[in-house]
Amino acid sequence: MINQDLTGIKENILATLAYFDMFNYPLTRAEIYLFLGKSHHYELFDDALICLVNGGSVYKFDRFYTLKNDHYLIVRRNDGNKRAEELIKLAGKVGDLLIRFPFVRGIAISGSLSKNFADDDSDVDLFIITEKNRLWIARTLMHCFKKLAFLVNREHLFCMNYYIDMEQLEIVEKNIYTATEVGTLIPLQGDMVFENFYAANTWTRAFLPNKNMRIASAAPGKASSFKRIFEALLNLAGANTIDNLLMKITAKRWSKKTILKKLNSHGTILGLLTDKHYAKPDPKNFQGALLKNYECKVARVLNHLVNVRV
Repeated sequence: MINQDLTGIKENILATLAYFDMFNYPLTRAEIYLFLGKSHHYELFDDALICLVNGGSVYKFDRFYTLKNDHYLIVRRNDGNKRAEELIKLAGKVGDLLIRFPFVRGIAISGSLSKNFADDDSDVDLFIITEKNRLWIARTLMHCFKKLAFLVNREHLFCMNYYIDMEQLEIVEKNIYTATEVGTLIPLQGDMVFENFYAANTWTRAFLPNKNMRIASAAPGKASSFKRIFEALLNLAGANTIDNLLMKITAKRWSKKTILKKLNSHGTILGLLTDKHYAKPDPKNFQGALLKNYECKVARVLNHLVNVRV
């Protein structure tokens, strides 16, 4: 292992920085190593990183590394990390509330906040795991609650944008974006549920072999007596039929939004993929473009490295 080619390690480092560079997010040395696409001996990794800095391919500001010669990115990150501290505390309180809803089994922070970053427009993105075959009941009740939050001007403070149920814990799309999103989730509620979730998504190790999933932060998510009774009553009332009906109603409504090309608060066309076991943003509206941009960016960066060597 000591004889590994430094060129390969350099390329891996640049590819890692290129991914986060798309989000204007510089990384520390430890973070670069954590998100490498391949495992390398740490001492060789350190040597390769120093060579990249000395060669001008990577810029170092304080303890951060970036592909851009822009110190403002460091200021932006430090400010964003400070804002994230408060939002993560808020997310914990939101999670404590939402886990009380019927058939909700697990809640985690996702999106930029799960990378410990928030700007002035950031909200709390949540990843929700429900009981199997009860996703649409849980989602509908939670979104009704969210609509009522406008009464206290909190409707857009948190966003429940990705649901799966315990019947289908494996994420179907397998790429660097989804691997990073899975790997950076911050579980809030449902420790055993997320243990099962991570066991179903070990494919992420092919993209991030150094990244260990974290579940220590998750509370057990025990159900209250009221929650158990309410769930039992819904089951007696024909919960599966109700769940299927709510899925059809939601799918029809979202299909109209997509056809009309309505935009969300981030300027992206609204799209929702619906199934009995998941409700998630349509990857065509974001993932596809991001992955294409990433491939182009990596190609440019590696081409620059070749020119530097020549």
